[in-house]
Amino acid sequence: MTKNSSFGRKFQIWFWGIFSFLWVLLIGFFVMIGLELFGPLPSFEQLENPKSNIASEVFTEDHVPLVPYYIQLRTPVSYDDLSPNIVNALLSTEDIRFHNHSGIDARGIARVMVKTIILGQSRSGGGSTITQQLAKNLFPRDTTIYRNSLARNSKLVVTKLKEWITAVKLERNYTKEEIIAMYLNTVAFGSNAFGVRAAAKTFFNTTPDSLSVEQAALLVGVVNAPTRYSPIRNPERSLQRRNFVVSQMAKYGYITDTKRDSIWQHPIELNFRVQDHNQGLATYFREHLRLVLSKDKPNPRSYYSYAQYKEDSIQWENDPLFGWCNKNVKPDGTPYNLYRDGLKIYTTINSRMQQYAEEAVAEHLGEYLQPEFNYEQKQNDYRLFNKDLSNEQIDGILLNGMRQTQRYRGLRNNGATTKEINENFNQAVPMTIFTWQGERDTVLTPMDSIKYYKRILRTGFMAMNPRTGHIKAWVGGPNFKHFKYDHVKQGKRQVGSTIKPFLYTLAMQEGYSPCDLVPNVSQSFVVNDSTWTPRNSGRSEYEGKMVTLKWGLANSINNISAWLMKRFNPYALAEVAQRMGITSHIDPVVSAFLGTSELSVYEMVSAYATYPNKGVHNEPLLVTRIEDKNGNILATFQPQRNEAISDQTAYLMINLLEGVVNQGTAGRLRWRYNLPGHIAGKTGTTNNHSDGWFMGIVPNLVGGVWVGAEDRSVGFENIAQGQGANMALPIFGIFMQKVFEDGHLGVNPTDEWDKPLKLFDVNLDCEGVVSTMKEEESFENDFF
Repeated sequence: MTKNSSFGRKFQIWFWGIFSFLWVLLIGFFVMIGLELFGPLPSFEQLENPKSNIASEVFTEDHVPLVPYYIQLRTPVSYDDLSPNIVNALLSTEDIRFHNHSGIDARGIARVMVKTIILGQSRSGGGSTITQQLAKNLFPRDTTIYRNSLARNSKLVVTKLKEWITAVKLERNYTKEEIIAMYLNTVAFGSNAFGVRAAAKTFFNTTPDSLSVEQAALLVGVVNAPTRYSPIRNPERSLQRRNFVVSQMAKYGYITDTKRDSIWQHPIELNFRVQDHNQGLATYFREHLRLVLSKDKPNPRSYYSYAQYKEDSIQWENDPLFGWCNKNVKPDGTPYNLYRDGLKIYTTINSRMQQYAEEAVAEHLGEYLQPEFNYEQKQNDYRLFNKDLSNEQIDGILLNGMRQTQRYRGLRNNGATTKEINENFNQAVPMTIFTWQGERDTVLTPMDSIKYYKRILRTGFMAMNPRTGHIKAWVGGPNFKHFKYDHVKQGKRQVGSTIKPFLYTLAMQEGYSPCDLVPNVSQSFVVNDSTWTPRNSGRSEYEGKMVTLKWGLANSINNISAWLMKRFNPYALAEVAQRMGITSHIDPVVSAFLGTSELSVYEMVSAYATYPNKGVHNEPLLVTRIEDKNGNILATFQPQRNEAISDQTAYLMINLLEGVVNQGTAGRLRWRYNLPGHIAGKTGTTNNHSDGWFMGIVPNLVGGVWVGAEDRSVGFENIAQGQGANMALPIFGIFMQKVFEDGHLGVNPTDEWDKPLKLFDVNLDCEGVVSTMKEEESFENDFF
């Protein structure tokens, strides 16, 4: 190198160094006098309340976070909630002089000018401080594309200057700790995780205050280029980047060289859990809650069914949670946005009960019932539908199934003919299907996939505390990703014999007692000038004899229900059911006691919870309170209550329903699941074994289960497998086993029924009046 070239290089270094220094002074002057020479800058109010898409958090009653509602999965944390490891990793990698500057690092800018611009050293590092990067994240750059290079470069210079000024303003308004927390709350980490809390949960299933050195180093490394350094997409690059951050931490004394060398030897260890609405705990509950909170005011033009419009209109007027986001406004007068405003929603769900419920569904359906159904299908040469259906009816069901698919709608929208659509649905294509063992890649025709999914048994399960109305568990189906339809609230099916307790309630209300004797003989009704005689299924040695009401309900004898129906009209049955929480229409006909009305699991649990609550009905409650992003309480919620029946009537009904478990169709709760303590319940089955039901009651918890296929024409061939005691009851049994074993949920085998305030002299011990029967002799009367 010649003397002249050496002098030229030194001159350039001094020139750009002095220029950089003067430029920083000039920017500082503009900041001091508030001159917005470079266009609009963030105001003080904007700096105090920067706009960002903050996810609304959802919590269980035991403070376990569920997957939030979001556009960007971002939930902020304070500096005190950060592990020192994530702070040290950030400072050592992005801005080691962070605590020594006021938003702009003159040494950093000079380094960029000299080493990057003059010397061309691309690896010399950037000049942006953490505060400048925060300014860019909070107030994004103009993304307009300019073809002219001069205009493009000029715009870049102006944008950079605005970021510098904004950075200085941020330093004036926030402490260093607040800036670090804000930065880590705004940056993107990839895999749909925005902010350090979402990243810690997504990549390691942990919280920001528990991040280890290697975990913190990986996250800080990812920020530089979330896709390039993604531990999922590019694990080798991610490992190299993590190790670089670790070396920086050692360089600046945050960890020892020994610690650095030890981490270098370890591969990346993830506990990767994508947080989306198809995954996590209580998926069906979260979706139902989302729909409830974001409901618009009902407009009759938006409804196909007047009954649904009427139901929603009543909820809009009477339920403060229904449409809450659109009923309430923020201080600026705009409605709350569930996806942007960072609400904190505290639900009634108990995380452990919810987990037990989901496990119970998976164990019973996945390990027992679905394999049994698949075996029966195989034995019947895979005849999917009821044998009484004609080919024309079957074709109609499959056509309707086709029309409900996105494939069909897409083909229709593209102008495909009926012939072309049929051909498309009968051409094999690769696809991923649901199985209880996990998703499976296979090749099927779309029509075969429709038939496959029609064989998958569905379920709805809900449990609630009868005294508070708090919903504790909610499972709307086998798998939310593959089966979006919710069979707790959305789905309604015929309830079979689970409706009979409402009829018996009328009898207890009018002075009957469980041990009253009634004739077990057939009853006939005149209906439209014809005679209708409901029958019992199976034979019984007690036909034609006097039996107790308790025995009649325990064994679900239709003769006894018909005898009661003759004494209490069907309008009274519908009325008492509605007082107890049934909102769907019950057709007031004499056959109503057979359970032909279509009701939801939600309604049935709500109504049955009246019995252990001394006759007081609590409307099921989803949420206890809602807070804003700063923790200010915006709303609290209490269940709507009404005295549906007397406490004496409720107590007598509990005694009757205990007989179902101790002496009748639900006996397997005792001899198979070995459940101790006070348990009451009722089984239900519909024609052709299409629907299996079980309603279970213990003193402090009520649960309801429905199991069936998508179509009522699909089901078990025989009653032994198709009855509610086999299809639905086991889910409640497994669930209660887990709840009792937990021992810390306020539900125990030693719990007692609440007694009426006014004692009354009624014989509840029917032993000896009628001897008990074996379950095999009685189960067939559980359906109509």
